[in-house]
Amino acid sequence: PLGELASKVLGFTGSDNQGIIGLEVAYESYLKGTAGQIRTLTDARGVEIENAAEARTEPVPGYDLYVSLDSNIQAYAQQAAEKVMEEKQAERVSVLLMNPQNGEIYAMVNVPEFDLNDPFTLSEETLDAHPSLTEKERQDLLNQMWRNACINDTYEPGSTFKIITAAAGLEAGVVSLEDRFSCPGFRIVEDRKIRCHKVGGHGGETFLQGAMNSCNPVFIDVGQRLGAERFYDYFQQFGLLGKTGIDLPGEAATIMHKKENMGLVELATVSFGQSFQITPIQLVTTASSIINGGNRITPHFAIKAESRDGSLVREFTYPVRENVVSEETSRTMRHILEQVVAEGSGKRAKVDGFRIGGKTATSEKLPRSRKKYISSFLGFAPADDPQVIALITIDEPV
Repeated sequence: PLGELASKVLGFTGSDNQGIIGLEVAYESYLKGTAGQIRTLTDARGVEIENAAEARTEPVPGYDLYVSLDSNIQAYAQQAAEKVMEEKQAERVSVLLMNPQNGEIYAMVNVPEFDLNDPFTLSEETLDAHPSLTEKERQDLLNQMWRNACINDTYEPGSTFKIITAAAGLEAGVVSLEDRFSCPGFRIVEDRKIRCHKVGGHGGETFLQGAMNSCNPVFIDVGQRLGAERFYDYFQQFGLLGKTGIDLPGEAATIMHKKENMGLVELATVSFGQSFQITPIQLVTTASSIINGGNRITPHFAIKAESRDGSLVREFTYPVRENVVSEETSRTMRHILEQVVAEGSGKRAKVDGFRIGGKTATSEKLPRSRKKYISSFLGFAPADDPQVIALITIDEPV
């Protein structure tokens, strides 16, 4: 009844009522029910024999699945995503909104969405761009239309990943808020000159100021202090190298350098979020554990399944891994990210009357020669006790 709303999350069924994508696939066994049967006796020609005994099995309806998605939040987020996609002439826009304390997902938007009542029809724009299609090309375009970028696609996160570098540095004790750094606008690492986004540099700054300025040289220095081996160990501790275990099919894994291949240049670029790829859901889940006191939660939609008479069939539970970071590191990270929004590079996310933490990012897509970008913002509120975390990604804004 809600048309395009949450199309890539809810999913749909095929002609045989088999789930094809989304929650329809993930919870097929709960949703499907059992078909009824009537068995009769026929002669060799298949004609029913009159007055023969008939065996009947009544159909059993599928269970109702209760999910954490909030249709109002989802609709609001979709409208905002469509507006920015039009204004910035972007290819795609995704919005992911989650409770960082327990992993319940309130909204997952991937525009353009598609009509769940007509999932096998390509949009007019797509058909205009591809006037003559083979069956394989048509299927490829449908698969593309159904893709959920929040979980199926990886991207270079850029500066939002500085949250992970900062947390690892604080946890390892290699940096503190008042440590001083110097930014001349670049760092020389082996034979590379790696630039800061501020061409003239930020000059002398503390680590807190470096985070507020989103200064690449500061984070390169933190990465070098950690070293490749210890940094990699934190990736594993944070759960960054596996999958989140979200209850949707097709989750992609992080694409990271192997530990033995991570030289000084790779270490430097990874420190500020380049030269590797992760999914939006992995970034949000890892950031949640860093700001919620150190608990690695499992992102999810399903809350419970009930039969048609309202009796509980199953209440879904999800794993939580504690002590991913210390409470002290988590508290410090909340403070840093609140300052980023209050007075730093994330000032445009400030909302009067609310304490908000967050981090901006602009990451260059491959190949770099195309000069195409993904702009993103990861934010949470209230900053002192986060109840909601969001990641917005805008693919190729103009």
